[in-house]
Amino acid sequence: MESIFLLILVFLAILAAVDLFVGVSNDAVNFLNSAIGSRIASFKVIMVVASIGVLLGSTFSSGMMEIARSGVFNPEMFTFNEIIIIFFAVMITDVLLLDAFNSMGLPTSTTVSIVFELLGGAVAAALIKISTSDILLSQLGDFINSQKALAIVSGILISVVVAFVAGVVVQYITRLIFTFHYERMYRRIGGIFGGLSLTAIFYFLIMKGAKGASFMKPEYLAWINAHTLPILLVLFAGLSVVLHLLMVRRGVNIFKIVILAGTFALAFAFAGNDLVNFVGVPLAAWESWQQFTASGMAVDAFTMEGLRKAVQTPTFYLLLSGLIMVLTVLLYLLKSIHNWTNRFNANFLLHRGRFHFLRKESQSLPLHRLTPWNSRHCFLN
Repeated sequence: MESIFLLILVFLAILAAVDLFVGVSNDAVNFLNSAIGSRIASFKVIMVVASIGVLLGSTFSSGMMEIARSGVFNPEMFTFNEIIIIFFAVMITDVLLLDAFNSMGLPTSTTVSIVFELLGGAVAAALIKISTSDILLSQLGDFINSQKALAIVSGILISVVVAFVAGVVVQYITRLIFTFHYERMYRRIGGIFGGLSLTAIFYFLIMKGAKGASFMKPEYLAWINAHTLPILLVLFAGLSVVLHLLMVRRGVNIFKIVILAGTFALAFAFAGNDLVNFVGVPLAAWESWQQFTASGMAVDAFTMEGLRKAVQTPTFYLLLSGLIMVLTVLLYLLKSIHNWTNRFNANFLLHRGRFHFLRKESQSLPLHRLTPWNSRHCFLN
């Protein structure tokens, strides 16, 4: 019997790799479009920056793994075999759903997908359990972590509003500062603007995200929380001075540095926030298997309340997932560039063949019929 569950775990590991590929292909454009579209650096430099961001960000995603373990349902209400079936169904659904959306060119949220897949799987498993036991249908709510699930969904909806408002405010202030007398304002406050931008990125990525790092110890977190303001002030002052000197003495474009830092930050945040959507469920299944094998109980008797305990995900698993994400981003971009090049070459050959055909036809016309109108018609259409 246990060999079946081992086989399911192997399939979950394969599905995790496939889900990483499909999911990252869906989200790669979100953190690369600004840098590639503005052409502030070569493709190689942008990829190196984004890759470092993804790898480092993956180690900061340990705290998010709780969502897959107990964020949507109450694990103590399910036995080991029920939990494994839920996780297996969720991963199959997630891969098929994301691949279908990618094939149709439709955007989707991987967070919304995984949350509602877990919710749907838990409800279905609970209904099956209720139908085969003495549990009442009115107790269905006991299987679902309603408070946490509602908080997750509310957070997703609120983040859309916050992103819109923050984008409008930052864009308006930036335009107001630099649109009029651009060169003069850039020389005056370019360094300060860059220092403020990089400090804000550092604060949200490192200081606010440190609690989710797999290698972060409690004493480190306590020290960071106690010295947040001095760290930010020193960082802002130091970065502003350094960037101003680079701008004045070396002619460095501060905006290029800010955009590259933003690309790094987006890749970092993407890996830290969304990695759980791809590997959180398989890691939760592996943790369930470890708890089950240590218990020595039957698969239909061992309940999974152990998933409620806060556990730090091994850094090795996170780095391995981050490496797969980096390779996926690279393959996705190379495929996109290849497709764009093929379309460009096809259009170029089509127009060149049409031009030569019209040119040959115009040369075959008698001179008395080659009026100015005919010439324009042949060469311009």
